[in-house]
Amino acid sequence: MKKKRILIVDDEQDLCEILRVNLVAEGYEAEMTYSAMEALRKDVGNFDLLVLDVMMPGMSGFEMARQIRTSGYDTPIIFLTARDAEEDKLEGFKLGADDYISKPFSVRELMARVRAVLARTATSNKDIASPLVFEGLTIDLSQRKVIADGEALNLTKTELELLRLLLSHQGRVFSRQQLLSEVWPSDVVVTNRTVDVNITRLRKKLGHYGQHITTRQGYGYLFDTEGEA
Repeated sequence: MKKKRILIVDDEQDLCEILRVNLVAEGYEAEMTYSAMEALRKDVGNFDLLVLDVMMPGMSGFEMARQIRTSGYDTPIIFLTARDAEEDKLEGFKLGADDYISKPFSVRELMARVRAVLARTATSNKDIASPLVFEGLTIDLSQRKVIADGEALNLTKTELELLRLLLSHQGRVFSRQQLLSEVWPSDVVVTNRTVDVNITRLRKKLGHYGQHITTRQGYGYLFDTEGEA
């Protein structure tokens, strides 16, 4: 079986080496870079996972992630950071992060998070099926893209997964807790407000199709084929 390739991006060189040694010991291929600019010179699409520090000189991990997603790469990302405020975590997940670990952390914890993210990614790849279509709205599951009336939409991984879940179960109401359980990693602590924020952004990006993601007050959200009145 081909080894999973992981790229570590952190300006703390000693930490990079510790993580590289432990990842290799776990059976992965691991490479290191000490800046976002250096990492962007690599083909991130050839890696199975990015372990990305947020606070780096020159270019932050958030900005690097933004450029990666804008370029169309959906490589899984685990953010490493000393910033653990809710706003920072929301920003990370907005950019399509798969996990978020606050420093200091144990190497064992990181290894567990790496295994979990790679397992989820492998499962989602196996579950790729025919495109989901509603009128002029299409989710291409093989390429992880959303097309609305012929135009590709720039959705985060979380927004895409929310849309996929709701569209594949048209008419079914999902509570906020159910959406958190289905879309967000089980080992990440997020709030109901996180769901609302992501739904609001998703509706806006969908344009007139956004009206079909409706609210059932006191219950949750659903994809309503009739749309809001």
